[in-house]
Amino acid sequence: MMLHWRPTILACLPLWLTGCATVTPAPQIAPQVALRVCADPNNLPFSNQAGEGFENRLAEMLADGMGGKVEYTWWAQRRGFIRNTLAAGRCDVVMGVPAGYGQALTTRPYYRSSYVFLSRADRRYRLHALDDPRLATLRIGVHVLGNDNPPPAMLLAQRGITGNVSGYSIYGDYRNPNPPAVLVDAVARGDVDVAIAWGPLAGYFATRASPSLEMTPVDQPADGTWPMQFSIAMAVRRDDHDLRQRLDAMLQQKRPQIDALLRQYGVPLVADTSLTDASLPGTATPSR
Repeated sequence: MMLHWRPTILACLPLWLTGCATVTPAPQIAPQVALRVCADPNNLPFSNQAGEGFENRLAEMLADGMGGKVEYTWWAQRRGFIRNTLAAGRCDVVMGVPAGYGQALTTRPYYRSSYVFLSRADRRYRLHALDDPRLATLRIGVHVLGNDNPPPAMLLAQRGITGNVSGYSIYGDYRNPNPPAVLVDAVARGDVDVAIAWGPLAGYFATRASPSLEMTPVDQPADGTWPMQFSIAMAVRRDDHDLRQRLDAMLQQKRPQIDALLRQYGVPLVADTSLTDASLPGTATPSR
């Protein structure tokens, strides 16, 4: 899944949340030969070439519902990802972008999540706010993207918290599996006291870590300068309204299964999905 920066917002609430008595029949989906997906081959919990990520599983679920199969174009999610995959016509859909993402046409959001504090459970920090005075002395790990850093790094710097912060590249060493997970490993080893990470990544690897790790959502700062929550959708080419419509219909039909899949992967979900964003939280996504 790609995570990067630039804002926008749109709204979408499933019909069943409105409380209306009228039941709308599920739209009929015409068969589709293949769902051509642009994906990173080494980026769990989102995707990998073995098909073990939740975006892989979701792609299979949607393709099956549309009467087709999944075909992948594998490309590391670095700068130029969208240009070299979706925009180049090599594939037709990116499974995880912020809703309203400016370089593509996006579907309805299929989940909303948050940045989290991650620490060893035996430390009992239970942090929630970036203004917690303990952050001035704790050793903090964050993901970094060079000159285009995610909100936690920016907000810590705004508060003058820099000397005790260690940056871990979101790209990492691609010869190793799941490079962004090194930040979670640093917490488990005790190299840092606390990490601030994108929730889906933290939630997946925290459940597999030893010793046990504790995860708490980061409260939205009062000034609202950098959001801590993001609605995530899929992206298609800007003129591909037909595929967007098909995906939207399937996302609505498969809502319970999608929620169950996200819970299975430890994704911390935020209940209010009425807003969407065009910012990308900082896991693997520099401008595509």
